Amino acid sequence: MVFDLDGVLVDSEVVWDEVRRRFTQENGGHWHDGAQRDMMGMSSVEWSQYVHDRLGVEMEPGRISEAVADRVADLYREHLPLLPGAVESVRAIAAEWPLGLASSSNRHVIDLVLDEAGIADDFAVTVSSEEVGAGKPAPDVYLEAARRLDVDPGACVAIEDSTNGIRSAHAAEMAVIAVPNEDFPPEPDALSLAAAVLDSLEDLTPGVVRTLARA
Repeated sequence: MVFDLDGVLVDSEVVWDEVRRRFTQENGGHWHDGAQRDMMGMSSVEWSQYVHDRLGVEMEPGRISEAVADRVADLYREHLPLLPGAVESVRAIAAEWPLGLASSSNRHVIDLVLDEAGIADDFAVTVSSEEVGAGKPAPDVYLEAARRLDVDPGACVAIEDSTNGIRSAHAAEMAVIAVPNEDFPPEPDALSLAAAVLDSLEDLTPGVVRTLARA
């Protein structure tokens, strides 16, 4: 089993959206309404380059990534917006199968979220897309999670919420359980790739996973 982080375990897309918007405007860039959707799933290397190239922030992309991620981390320390069922579903699934996490967030943000939520020890492996060749929708981060778990990707089930995330896990030949993001719902053609669609993570149980595995 491989979980996504943003939009699945933590209600973070709005947080990243607001932080990147403010950062762009404060540093002479030009934000546009489609920027957040464009950047969803990108690795930190990719979205910081996007902020530099497309949004016009004249700062080295590595510094952009670090500054934005640090602001997000500070907000999480004040209040971690865990989604309903996040902790419970992770612990229930971890009791049955080894868990991986495949996220577009920066490494230190991933570690902070899992520590603050008290579920770091429930994950056998965690992968940031900044540690692989390309971010979502490329399959790299999911393939790396499967490699670290020492399992065939085709034997894995991924939990995703977004267009690029679903496409990434599907491209890695994993069965996908979609829990659509309410603020940035996946496109219909991406959602059609999911083997199952749940209304909430509260509906994710070992029984659901077993049924999908048998299918």
